Amino acid sequence: MTTLIAFVVALGLLIAVHEYGHYRMAVACGVKVLRFSVGFGKPLLTWRRKGSPTEFVLGALPLGGYVRMLDEREAPVDAAERHLAFNTQPLRSRALIVAAGPVANLLLAVALYSVVNWTGVDEPQPVIGSPVAGSVAARAGLQGGEWVAQVSVDSEEPTDVRSFEDLRWRLTQAALEQQDLTLWVAREAGASTHAVPLALSELNVTEADASLFQHIGITAPWTPPVVGEVMPDGAAAAAGLQAGDLVRRIDGAPVTDGQRLRALIRGAVGPQGQAVNQPWVVERAGRAMELQVQPKPERQGDAWIGRIGAYIGGAPAMTTVRLGAIDGLVQGVARTWEVSWLSLKMMGRMLIGEASVKNLSGPLTIADYAGKSASLGVTSYLLFLALISVSLGVLNLLPLPVLDGGHLMYYLWEGVTGRPVSEAWLERLQRGGVAILMALMAVALFNDVARLAG
Repeated sequence: MTTLIAFVVALGLLIAVHEYGHYRMAVACGVKVLRFSVGFGKPLLTWRRKGSPTEFVLGALPLGGYVRMLDEREAPVDAAERHLAFNTQPLRSRALIVAAGPVANLLLAVALYSVVNWTGVDEPQPVIGSPVAGSVAARAGLQGGEWVAQVSVDSEEPTDVRSFEDLRWRLTQAALEQQDLTLWVAREAGASTHAVPLALSELNVTEADASLFQHIGITAPWTPPVVGEVMPDGAAAAAGLQAGDLVRRIDGAPVTDGQRLRALIRGAVGPQGQAVNQPWVVERAGRAMELQVQPKPERQGDAWIGRIGAYIGGAPAMTTVRLGAIDGLVQGVARTWEVSWLSLKMMGRMLIGEASVKNLSGPLTIADYAGKSASLGVTSYLLFLALISVSLGVLNLLPLPVLDGGHLMYYLWEGVTGRPVSEAWLERLQRGGVAILMALMAVALFNDVARLAG
Protein backbone atom coordinates (compact mmCIF):
# COMPACT_ATOMS: atom_id res chain seq x y z
CA MET A 1 0.00 0.00 0.00
CA THR A 2 2.88 2.37 0.81
CA THR A 3 4.35 1.75 -2.65
CA LEU A 4 1.03 2.49 -4.38
CA ILE A 5 0.38 5.68 -2.37
CA ALA A 6 3.95 6.93 -2.84
CA PHE A 7 3.77 6.23 -6.58
CA VAL A 8 0.39 7.95 -7.08
CA VAL A 9 1.46 10.99 -5.05
CA ALA A 10 4.74 11.27 -6.97
CA LEU A 11 3.08 10.88 -10.35
CA GLY A 12 0.28 13.29 -9.50
CA LEU A 13 2.65 15.96 -8.20
CA LEU A 14 5.07 15.76 -11.14
CA ILE A 15 2.26 15.81 -13.71
CA ALA A 16 0.49 18.70 -11.96
CA VAL A 17 3.69 20.77 -11.88
CA HIS A 18 4.41 20.01 -15.54
CA GLU A 19 0.93 21.00 -16.71
CA TYR A 20 0.86 24.02 -14.40
CA GLY A 21 3.97 25.29 -16.18
CA HIS A 22 2.11 25.17 -19.50
CA TYR A 23 -0.98 26.74 -17.91
CA ARG A 24 0.75 29.68 -16.22
CA MET A 25 2.78 30.55 -19.30
CA ALA A 26 -0.33 30.35 -21.51
CA VAL A 27 -2.19 32.74 -19.19
CA ALA A 28 0.84 35.05 -19.10
CA CYS A 29 0.93 35.11 -22.91
CA GLY A 30 -2.77 35.99 -23.15
CA VAL A 31 -4.05 32.58 -24.30
CA LYS A 32 -7.48 31.39 -23.14
CA VAL A 33 -7.17 28.07 -21.30
CA LEU A 34 -10.31 25.94 -21.49
CA ARG A 35 -9.30 23.01 -19.30
CA PHE A 36 -6.48 22.09 -16.92
CA SER A 37 -6.54 18.35 -16.23
CA VAL A 38 -4.37 16.14 -14.06
CA GLY A 39 -5.16 12.57 -15.10
CA PHE A 40 -7.27 11.11 -17.89
CA GLY A 41 -10.60 9.33 -18.05
CA LYS A 42 -13.70 10.01 -15.99
CA PRO A 43 -13.42 13.24 -13.96
CA LEU A 44 -13.36 12.60 -10.22
CA LEU A 45 -13.36 16.27 -9.29
CA THR A 46 -14.20 19.37 -11.32
CA TRP A 47 -14.18 23.02 -10.29
CA ARG A 48 -13.90 26.50 -11.78
CA ARG A 49 -12.59 29.60 -10.05
CA LYS A 50 -14.84 32.66 -10.05
CA GLY A 51 -14.18 34.79 -13.13
CA SER A 52 -11.87 32.18 -14.70
CA PRO A 53 -12.62 30.56 -18.08
CA THR A 54 -10.61 27.48 -17.09
CA GLU A 55 -12.19 24.24 -15.90
CA PHE A 56 -9.92 22.37 -13.48
CA VAL A 57 -10.25 18.57 -13.56
CA LEU A 58 -8.84 15.65 -11.58
CA GLY A 59 -9.09 12.52 -13.76
CA ALA A 60 -9.46 8.89 -12.69
CA LEU A 61 -6.25 7.70 -14.37
CA PRO A 62 -3.21 9.58 -12.99
CA LEU A 63 -0.99 8.62 -15.93
CA GLY A 64 -0.72 12.03 -17.55
CA GLY A 65 -2.45 15.34 -17.94
CA TYR A 66 -3.14 18.11 -20.40
CA VAL A 67 -3.90 21.81 -20.82
CA ARG A 68 -6.55 22.47 -23.45
CA MET A 69 -6.31 25.93 -24.93
CA LEU A 70 -8.50 27.83 -27.35
CA ASP A 71 -7.22 26.78 -30.79
CA GLU A 72 -8.68 27.14 -34.30
CA ARG A 73 -7.16 23.80 -35.30
CA GLU A 74 -9.34 21.96 -32.78
CA ALA A 75 -12.67 23.82 -32.96
CA PRO A 76 -14.17 26.95 -34.49
CA VAL A 77 -13.23 30.12 -32.61
CA ASP A 78 -15.42 33.20 -32.35
CA ALA A 79 -13.91 36.17 -34.18
CA ALA A 80 -14.04 38.23 -30.99
CA GLU A 81 -11.78 35.68 -29.23
CA ARG A 82 -9.43 34.88 -32.08
CA HIS A 83 -6.64 36.90 -30.45
CA LEU A 84 -6.91 34.55 -27.43
CA ALA A 85 -6.32 31.38 -29.47
CA PHE A 86 -3.01 29.51 -29.17
CA ASN A 87 -2.47 29.16 -32.91
CA THR A 88 -2.71 32.93 -33.47
CA GLN A 89 0.07 33.75 -31.02
CA PRO A 90 3.52 34.83 -32.19
CA LEU A 91 6.18 32.12 -32.48
CA ARG A 92 7.99 33.22 -29.33
CA SER A 93 4.84 32.91 -27.19
CA ARG A 94 4.01 29.46 -28.54
CA ALA A 95 7.55 28.25 -27.88
CA LEU A 96 7.50 29.65 -24.34
CA ILE A 97 4.18 27.93 -23.56
CA VAL A 98 5.43 24.57 -24.79
CA ALA A 99 8.81 24.84 -23.04
CA ALA A 100 7.24 25.93 -19.73
CA GLY A 101 6.15 22.38 -18.80
CA PRO A 102 9.60 20.75 -18.82
CA VAL A 103 11.13 23.88 -17.29
CA ALA A 104 8.61 23.67 -14.43
CA ASN A 105 9.79 20.10 -13.71
CA LEU A 106 13.42 21.22 -13.67
CA LEU A 107 12.56 24.12 -11.33
CA LEU A 108 10.73 21.68 -9.05
CA ALA A 109 13.89 19.56 -8.91
CA VAL A 110 15.93 22.64 -7.97
CA ALA A 111 13.43 23.42 -5.20
CA LEU A 112 13.45 19.85 -3.86
CA TYR A 113 17.24 19.54 -3.89
CA SER A 114 17.48 22.96 -2.20
CA VAL A 115 14.99 21.98 0.53
CA VAL A 116 17.03 18.86 1.28
CA ASN A 117 20.20 20.98 1.41
CA TRP A 118 18.59 23.51 3.75
CA THR A 119 16.97 21.04 6.15
CA GLY A 120 19.98 18.74 6.18
CA VAL A 121 20.33 15.04 5.63
CA ASP A 122 22.22 12.42 7.64
CA GLU A 123 24.62 10.53 5.39
CA PRO A 124 27.60 8.22 6.00
CA GLN A 125 30.92 9.99 6.42
CA PRO A 126 33.21 9.80 3.36
CA VAL A 127 35.30 6.98 4.82
CA ILE A 128 35.70 4.08 2.41
CA GLY A 129 35.49 0.41 3.27
CA SER A 130 37.97 -2.23 2.15
CA PRO A 131 38.18 -2.16 -1.67
CA VAL A 132 37.15 -5.14 -3.78
CA ALA A 133 40.13 -7.33 -4.66
CA GLY A 134 41.50 -6.60 -8.14
CA SER A 135 39.41 -3.43 -8.52
CA VAL A 136 40.59 0.01 -9.61
CA ALA A 137 40.65 1.18 -5.98
CA ALA A 138 42.66 -1.85 -4.85
CA ARG A 139 45.20 -1.40 -7.66
CA ALA A 140 45.51 2.28 -6.70
CA GLY A 141 46.69 1.22 -3.22
CA LEU A 142 43.57 1.99 -1.16
CA GLN A 143 43.21 -0.31 1.84
CA GLY A 144 39.99 0.87 3.50
CA GLY A 145 39.50 3.32 6.32
CA GLU A 146 40.72 6.31 4.29
CA TRP A 147 38.83 9.58 4.73
CA VAL A 148 38.15 11.15 1.31
CA ALA A 149 38.41 14.89 1.79
CA GLN A 150 38.38 16.06 -1.84
CA VAL A 151 38.16 14.79 -5.42
CA SER A 152 39.35 16.21 -8.72
CA VAL A 153 38.62 15.23 -12.31
CA ASP A 154 41.60 15.20 -14.66
CA SER A 155 43.40 18.53 -14.15
CA GLU A 156 40.54 20.42 -12.48
CA GLU A 157 40.79 21.97 -9.03
CA PRO A 158 39.86 19.60 -6.16
CA THR A 159 36.39 20.04 -4.64
CA ASP A 160 35.27 19.04 -1.16
CA VAL A 161 33.45 15.74 -0.53
CA ARG A 162 30.63 16.16 1.98
CA SER A 163 29.59 12.52 2.50
CA PHE A 164 29.93 9.00 1.15
CA GLU A 165 26.83 9.52 -1.03
CA ASP A 166 28.50 12.59 -2.50
CA LEU A 167 31.57 10.46 -3.24
CA ARG A 168 29.44 7.77 -4.94
CA TRP A 169 27.86 10.43 -7.16
CA ARG A 170 31.29 11.77 -8.21
CA LEU A 171 32.51 8.25 -8.93
CA THR A 172 29.41 7.51 -11.02
CA GLN A 173 29.77 10.68 -13.05
CA ALA A 174 33.46 10.17 -13.76
CA ALA A 175 33.05 6.48 -14.67
CA LEU A 176 30.15 7.09 -17.06
CA GLU A 177 31.98 10.00 -18.65
CA GLN A 178 35.13 7.83 -18.85
CA GLN A 179 37.22 10.32 -16.89
CA ASP A 180 39.98 9.61 -14.39
CA LEU A 181 39.30 10.76 -10.84
CA THR A 182 41.81 11.67 -8.13
CA LEU A 183 40.90 11.13 -4.47
CA TRP A 184 42.57 13.30 -1.85
CA VAL A 185 42.58 11.03 1.20
CA ALA A 186 43.71 11.16 4.82
CA ARG A 187 43.78 8.67 7.68
CA GLU A 188 41.21 10.79 9.54
CA ALA A 189 39.20 14.01 9.18
CA GLY A 190 41.37 17.12 9.25
CA ALA A 191 44.68 15.29 8.72
CA SER A 192 47.02 16.03 5.84
CA THR A 193 45.95 14.48 2.54
CA HIS A 194 47.68 12.76 -0.34
CA ALA A 195 46.49 12.08 -3.88
CA VAL A 196 45.28 8.66 -5.02
CA PRO A 197 44.49 8.59 -8.77
CA LEU A 198 41.75 6.20 -9.94
CA ALA A 199 41.97 5.16 -13.61
CA LEU A 200 38.19 5.06 -14.15
CA SER A 201 38.49 5.79 -17.87
CA GLU A 202 39.87 2.30 -18.48
CA LEU A 203 36.63 0.70 -17.22
CA ASN A 204 34.71 1.73 -20.35
CA VAL A 205 31.37 1.22 -18.56
CA THR A 206 28.00 1.64 -20.30
CA GLU A 207 25.53 1.61 -17.40
CA ALA A 208 25.32 2.61 -13.75
CA ASP A 209 24.50 -0.68 -12.04
CA ALA A 210 25.77 -2.56 -9.00
CA SER A 211 28.64 -4.07 -10.98
CA LEU A 212 30.00 -0.57 -11.68
CA PHE A 213 31.03 -0.11 -8.05
CA GLN A 214 32.40 -3.64 -7.92
CA HIS A 215 34.76 -2.68 -10.75
CA ILE A 216 35.63 0.63 -9.10
CA GLY A 217 36.08 -1.21 -5.80
CA ILE A 218 34.41 1.35 -3.51
CA THR A 219 31.09 -0.26 -2.64
CA ALA A 220 30.27 0.88 0.90
CA PRO A 221 31.39 3.22 3.67
CA TRP A 222 33.66 1.95 6.43
CA THR A 223 31.87 0.03 9.17
CA PRO A 224 33.27 -1.75 12.26
CA PRO A 225 33.69 -5.55 11.83
CA VAL A 226 31.13 -6.52 14.45
CA VAL A 227 28.56 -9.30 14.51
CA GLY A 228 24.96 -8.11 14.66
CA GLU A 229 21.82 -10.12 15.35
CA VAL A 230 22.54 -13.88 15.30
CA MET A 231 19.94 -16.27 13.84
CA PRO A 232 19.24 -19.22 16.16
CA ASP A 233 19.78 -21.94 13.53
CA GLY A 234 22.75 -20.51 11.63
CA ALA A 235 26.47 -21.24 11.55
CA ALA A 236 27.19 -18.21 13.77
CA ALA A 237 24.98 -19.53 16.57
CA ALA A 238 26.48 -23.00 16.23
CA ALA A 239 29.99 -21.54 16.62
CA GLY A 240 29.03 -19.55 19.71
CA LEU A 241 29.16 -16.08 18.13
CA GLN A 242 27.12 -13.39 19.87
CA ALA A 243 25.77 -10.02 18.85
CA GLY A 244 28.37 -7.35 19.55
CA ASP A 245 31.41 -9.58 18.99
CA LEU A 246 34.22 -7.58 17.37
CA VAL A 247 36.05 -9.75 14.83
CA ARG A 248 39.82 -9.21 14.87
CA ARG A 249 41.20 -12.03 12.70
CA ILE A 250 39.93 -14.85 10.50
CA ASP A 251 42.29 -17.71 9.67
CA GLY A 252 45.19 -15.47 10.65
CA ALA A 253 44.18 -12.59 8.37
CA PRO A 254 43.39 -9.22 10.01
CA VAL A 255 39.79 -8.02 9.63
CA THR A 256 39.81 -4.28 9.11
CA ASP A 257 36.12 -3.51 8.63
CA GLY A 258 32.67 -4.92 7.95
CA GLN A 259 33.29 -5.03 4.20
CA ARG A 260 36.39 -7.21 4.67
CA LEU A 261 34.52 -9.43 7.12
CA ARG A 262 31.71 -10.04 4.65
CA ALA A 263 34.20 -10.84 1.89
CA LEU A 264 36.02 -13.41 4.04
CA ILE A 265 32.75 -15.12 5.01
CA ARG A 266 31.48 -15.24 1.42
CA GLY A 267 34.80 -16.71 0.27
CA ALA A 268 34.86 -19.47 2.88
CA VAL A 269 33.54 -22.14 0.47
CA GLY A 270 35.38 -24.75 -1.56
CA PRO A 271 35.21 -24.82 -5.39
CA GLN A 272 32.53 -27.53 -5.32
CA GLY A 273 30.52 -25.92 -2.52
CA GLN A 274 32.32 -27.66 0.34
CA ALA A 275 32.10 -26.10 3.80
CA VAL A 276 35.40 -24.60 5.03
CA ASN A 277 36.24 -24.32 8.73
CA GLN A 278 37.59 -20.89 9.83
CA PRO A 279 39.35 -20.06 13.11
CA TRP A 280 38.06 -16.65 14.24
CA VAL A 281 39.59 -14.37 16.87
CA VAL A 282 36.88 -12.12 18.34
CA GLU A 283 36.83 -9.55 21.11
CA ARG A 284 33.96 -9.85 23.58
CA ALA A 285 33.66 -7.56 26.63
CA GLY A 286 37.33 -6.57 26.22
CA ARG A 287 38.56 -10.18 26.15
CA ALA A 288 39.98 -11.99 23.09
CA MET A 289 38.69 -15.46 22.33
CA GLU A 290 39.02 -17.96 19.48
CA LEU A 291 36.03 -19.69 17.88
CA GLN A 292 35.74 -22.21 15.07
CA VAL A 293 33.22 -20.99 12.47
CA GLN A 294 32.07 -23.03 9.48
CA PRO A 295 30.02 -20.86 7.06
CA LYS A 296 27.16 -22.69 5.34
CA PRO A 297 27.62 -23.00 1.54
CA GLU A 298 24.86 -21.40 -0.51
CA ARG A 299 24.41 -21.32 -4.27
CA GLN A 300 24.21 -17.83 -5.77
CA GLY A 301 23.95 -17.86 -9.55
CA ASP A 302 26.89 -19.83 -10.92
CA ALA A 303 28.98 -19.57 -7.76
CA TRP A 304 29.03 -20.78 -4.17
CA ILE A 305 29.22 -18.34 -1.27
CA GLY A 306 29.40 -18.71 2.49
CA ARG A 307 26.67 -17.62 4.95
CA ILE A 308 26.79 -17.64 8.76
CA GLY A 309 23.23 -16.62 9.62
CA ALA A 310 24.00 -13.26 11.25
CA TYR A 311 24.00 -9.58 10.40
CA ILE A 312 27.52 -8.42 9.65
CA GLY A 313 29.03 -4.98 10.19
CA GLY A 314 28.00 -2.12 12.43
CA ALA A 315 26.44 1.16 11.36
CA PRO A 316 28.73 3.63 9.58
CA ALA A 317 29.62 6.94 11.23
CA MET A 318 27.18 9.58 10.05
CA THR A 319 27.45 13.27 9.27
CA THR A 320 24.71 15.85 8.81
CA VAL A 321 25.04 17.63 5.48
CA ARG A 322 23.29 21.01 5.79
CA LEU A 323 23.88 24.15 3.70
CA GLY A 324 22.92 27.79 4.09
CA ALA A 325 20.26 29.56 2.04
CA ILE A 326 22.49 30.64 -0.86
CA ASP A 327 24.80 27.62 -0.89
CA GLY A 328 21.82 25.26 -0.67
CA LEU A 329 20.14 26.90 -3.66
CA VAL A 330 23.37 26.97 -5.67
CA GLN A 331 23.94 23.29 -4.96
CA GLY A 332 20.30 22.57 -5.88
CA VAL A 333 20.80 24.22 -9.25
CA ALA A 334 24.16 22.45 -9.72
CA ARG A 335 22.74 19.01 -8.90
CA THR A 336 19.78 19.54 -11.24
CA TRP A 337 22.16 20.53 -14.03
CA GLU A 338 24.48 17.58 -13.33
CA VAL A 339 21.65 15.03 -13.36
CA SER A 340 20.11 16.61 -16.49
CA TRP A 341 23.40 16.62 -18.38
CA LEU A 342 24.24 13.08 -17.32
CA SER A 343 20.75 11.93 -18.41
CA LEU A 344 21.15 13.58 -21.82
CA LYS A 345 24.58 12.06 -22.35
CA MET A 346 23.34 8.61 -21.36
CA MET A 347 20.41 8.93 -23.78
CA GLY A 348 22.81 9.99 -26.52
CA ARG A 349 25.10 7.07 -25.82
CA MET A 350 22.15 4.67 -25.87
CA LEU A 351 21.11 6.13 -29.23
CA ILE A 352 24.49 5.38 -30.83
CA GLY A 353 24.89 2.04 -29.06
CA GLU A 354 27.62 3.05 -26.60
CA ALA A 355 25.36 2.52 -23.56
CA SER A 356 22.95 -0.27 -22.74
CA VAL A 357 19.19 0.24 -23.06
CA LYS A 358 18.99 -1.54 -19.69
CA ASN A 359 19.37 1.95 -18.22
CA LEU A 360 15.76 2.71 -19.26
CA SER A 361 13.23 2.39 -16.45
CA GLY A 362 9.46 2.23 -16.65
CA PRO A 363 6.53 2.70 -14.25
CA LEU A 364 7.11 -0.56 -12.35
CA THR A 365 10.66 0.39 -11.37
CA ILE A 366 9.58 3.94 -10.56
CA ALA A 367 6.76 2.62 -8.35
CA ASP A 368 9.17 0.25 -6.61
CA TYR A 369 11.67 3.04 -5.93
CA ALA A 370 8.85 5.35 -4.80
CA GLY A 371 7.80 2.86 -2.12
CA LYS A 372 11.35 2.15 -1.00
CA SER A 373 12.30 5.83 -0.77
CA ALA A 374 9.10 6.70 1.11
CA SER A 375 9.79 3.93 3.65
CA LEU A 376 13.25 5.43 4.30
CA GLY A 377 11.85 8.83 5.26
CA VAL A 378 10.87 12.24 3.92
CA THR A 379 14.37 13.18 2.77
CA SER A 380 14.82 10.05 0.66
CA TYR A 381 11.39 10.55 -0.88
CA LEU A 382 12.17 14.19 -1.74
CA LEU A 383 15.42 13.13 -3.43
CA PHE A 384 13.50 10.49 -5.37
CA LEU A 385 10.95 13.12 -6.49
CA ALA A 386 13.75 15.45 -7.57
CA LEU A 387 15.41 12.72 -9.66
CA ILE A 388 12.15 11.74 -11.38
CA SER A 389 11.26 15.40 -11.95
CA VAL A 390 14.59 15.96 -13.71
CA SER A 391 14.03 12.83 -15.80
CA LEU A 392 10.53 13.98 -16.78
CA GLY A 393 11.79 17.44 -17.72
CA VAL A 394 14.69 16.10 -19.80
CA LEU A 395 12.53 13.45 -21.47
CA ASN A 396 9.93 15.99 -22.55
CA LEU A 397 12.61 18.20 -24.11
CA LEU A 398 13.76 15.43 -26.45
CA PRO A 399 12.97 16.24 -30.12
CA LEU A 400 10.31 13.53 -30.48
CA PRO A 401 7.18 14.77 -32.30
CA VAL A 402 4.74 13.64 -29.59
CA LEU A 403 6.71 15.39 -26.82
CA ASP A 404 7.18 19.08 -25.99
CA GLY A 405 10.64 18.92 -27.55
CA GLY A 406 9.06 17.81 -30.82
CA HIS A 407 6.83 20.90 -30.89
CA LEU A 408 9.85 23.06 -30.16
CA MET A 409 11.53 21.37 -33.13
CA TYR A 410 8.58 22.42 -35.32
CA TYR A 411 8.89 25.99 -34.07
CA LEU A 412 12.62 25.99 -34.79
CA TRP A 413 11.83 24.98 -38.37
CA GLU A 414 9.23 27.74 -38.57
CA GLY A 415 11.68 30.31 -37.18
CA VAL A 416 14.39 29.33 -39.69
CA THR A 417 12.23 28.94 -42.81
CA GLY A 418 9.50 31.46 -42.02
CA ARG A 419 6.72 28.90 -42.58
CA PRO A 420 5.18 26.21 -40.34
CA VAL A 421 5.59 22.48 -40.90
CA SER A 422 2.97 21.25 -43.38
CA GLU A 423 -0.01 19.22 -42.18
CA ALA A 424 1.15 16.20 -44.18
CA TRP A 425 4.57 16.22 -42.53
CA LEU A 426 3.03 16.83 -39.12
CA GLU A 427 0.96 13.68 -39.52
CA ARG A 428 3.95 11.60 -40.64
CA LEU A 429 6.13 12.88 -37.81
CA GLN A 430 3.42 12.26 -35.23
CA ARG A 431 3.03 8.64 -36.36
CA GLY A 432 6.79 8.14 -36.25
CA GLY A 433 7.03 9.76 -32.82
CA VAL A 434 4.29 7.53 -31.42
CA ALA A 435 6.04 4.44 -32.78
CA ILE A 436 9.37 5.45 -31.22
CA LEU A 437 7.75 6.29 -27.89
CA MET A 438 5.86 2.98 -27.82
CA ALA A 439 9.10 1.11 -28.55
CA LEU A 440 10.88 2.92 -25.71
CA MET A 441 8.02 2.14 -23.34
CA ALA A 442 8.14 -1.53 -24.33
CA VAL A 443 11.89 -1.69 -23.62
CA ALA A 444 11.41 0.12 -20.30
CA LEU A 445 8.64 -2.28 -19.23
CA PHE A 446 10.79 -5.28 -20.23
CA ASN A 447 13.63 -3.87 -18.10
CA ASP A 448 11.19 -3.36 -15.22
CA VAL A 449 10.03 -6.97 -15.32
CA ALA A 450 13.61 -8.24 -15.61
CA ARG A 451 14.75 -6.15 -12.61
CA LEU A 452 11.84 -7.15 -10.40
CA ALA A 453 12.09 -10.81 -11.41
CA GLY A 454 15.82 -10.79 -10.72
